[in-house]
Amino acid sequence: MEKHKAKLQGYMTIGEVARKMDVTVRTLQHYDKEGLLTPSAISEGGRRLYTDKDIVKLHQILSLKHLGFSLDDIRNQLISLDTPAEVADVLMKQAAAVSKKIETLSESLRELKVLREEVLKMQSVDFKKYADIIVNLQINNDFYWLIKYFDDQILDRIRNRFDKDSGTAFINNFMKLLDEAVRLQSANVPVDSNEGQKFAKAYWNMITEFTGGDMSMLPELIKLGSLQITDPKWKKFQAIANGYIKQALGVYFSRLGVDVFQEETE
Repeated sequence: MEKHKAKLQGYMTIGEVARKMDVTVRTLQHYDKEGLLTPSAISEGGRRLYTDKDIVKLHQILSLKHLGFSLDDIRNQLISLDTPAEVADVLMKQAAAVSKKIETLSESLRELKVLREEVLKMQSVDFKKYADIIVNLQINNDFYWLIKYFDDQILDRIRNRFDKDSGTAFINNFMKLLDEAVRLQSANVPVDSNEGQKFAKAYWNMITEFTGGDMSMLPELIKLGSLQITDPKWKKFQAIANGYIKQALGVYFSRLGVDVFQEETE
């Protein structure tokens, strides 16, 4: 690199290059530090001096950065390519990476819109619930909207006892059992029939899975089955499901000779 006492004709200072190419001085300094764009000369006063050739190279760097390439990609991979086929291959890989980013951003946009709707339906600011809703959106849980109706004790229980996969499986099983209760009720299946009691056993197994045998959680789980949701369709669905569940469990416990609700009260 040449050194000059003063700026000669044909050279540009770093400030002039920054203005010409609409970048910051700090950006050019960083490119120099990274060995990506070394100025053609340095004045005796230590000022970086650039030529038109440097401008051409800077234009190439900025264009490739616009396509999403990192500085490491540009310095270590692109500049060393020798054939059009090699360049085309790298461009194709970058196109695939950009497509992936677009998918990710599109999903983030969807989640932002959904979360905004849920936030407006909640009575207070609750970032713990916001985070739970986001997690459920990420794993494509269709019942993410239920989160806003859960109280802190239930949510803490779910967070502490389940990971993402098992938590999703629990919620899905819970909703599946509610659907089954409505189906059985609509089909007039007696609660004391084999089918009705098979359902009762499955529902009780779901409860014991949630509580881990800790019956002090039972009152909270009963709340889980009686969420105060204002949607008329859900309220009707919930009333039918809970009616069948209560009767089926009553028969189930009677046959076992136990009353878990009485035991818990004691």
